[in-house]
Amino acid sequence: MADELNPDPGPAGLTHLRADGTAAMVDVGGKPVTARTAVARGVFVTTAAVIDAIRDGAAPKGDVLATARIAGIAGAKRTSELVPLCHPLPLSKVAVDFELGADRIEITATASTTGRTGVEMEALTAVTVAGLTLHDMVKALDPAGQLTEVGLHEKTGGRHGHWERESFLAERAAHAPETAAADNVPLHPGRRAVVLVVSTGSAQGRRTDRTGPVIAEWLTAHGLTVQRVQVVADADFPAALSAALADRPAVLITTGGTGPTRDDRVPEAAAAVLTVPIPGIAEAMRARGLAATPLASLSRGVAGLAGGTFLATLPGSTGGVRDGLAVLGPVVAHLLELADGTEHAGDEHHV
Repeated sequence: MADELNPDPGPAGLTHLRADGTAAMVDVGGKPVTARTAVARGVFVTTAAVIDAIRDGAAPKGDVLATARIAGIAGAKRTSELVPLCHPLPLSKVAVDFELGADRIEITATASTTGRTGVEMEALTAVTVAGLTLHDMVKALDPAGQLTEVGLHEKTGGRHGHWERESFLAERAAHAPETAAADNVPLHPGRRAVVLVVSTGSAQGRRTDRTGPVIAEWLTAHGLTVQRVQVVADADFPAALSAALADRPAVLITTGGTGPTRDDRVPEAAAAVLTVPIPGIAEAMRARGLAATPLASLSRGVAGLAGGTFLATLPGSTGGVRDGLAVLGPVVAHLLELADGTEHAGDEHHV
């Protein structure tokens, strides 16, 4: 892959276009030969049960990580066959590593060469092929597994030297133009909402959920369109959360799974996707619940913004849901008004 400007770029300075607008492989013959390395990363989101099966070597297809590692290395070696304008490179190293989390696998690929062009695409291809192989190896256990957050994280060598994702993003943010509506909350448009009921018993049909309909009715009363009320087992919540956020609703409320038991994984999974945590909301919900029962202190619920989605995790009891909704009422209304560029009429209290 070429990572520097073509000395004769085409229209708009695009290095893979000739002057007449047709595609062409960049001529790197005049570039110096240097040592080059690229690091790419990605995340495969699945369920805790799948992670346990991988750790225990109990996946139906065999050794999941070993297979995915070999696939990633093979993918890097064939990048020029898959991406049309990439140069074939003599790779000196390709390493694919995995780190297991509670409900996800972090994939890191490092590619190195000594040549005239960089190895970013080889590292990215290794991550992608490894992630696809992870999905293939565990799809019988979790067909909803999802490969996310694939991106280049670091590269060295060539005319531009060292590049690092974090420092680049920080510099880009520092020079980003100010928006006209700086006070707006970036909620997704359409006022769509999703409810996730986290209960293994309800998912297996052993009990009837009474909290999801209460939340759906409340959301409708507050002017939101409820796309669905989905009941999921505790172990399936992380994957269900990722799928729900992929639909980009304005509001996502969960109920259940916020306690201190081993199966209660909602707080950890929700906290992992929050881009702007708002701890005061969860504290207010617990405080309201404490007025009725000391057991409210056991709830570990969280709240905040996950990208453009407002996310709040409520307890699994009907009483806990009512307490949580009482706190969320003015909060959700205000967030939606801010998203529209308006404010509460006569509101004298500012955050």
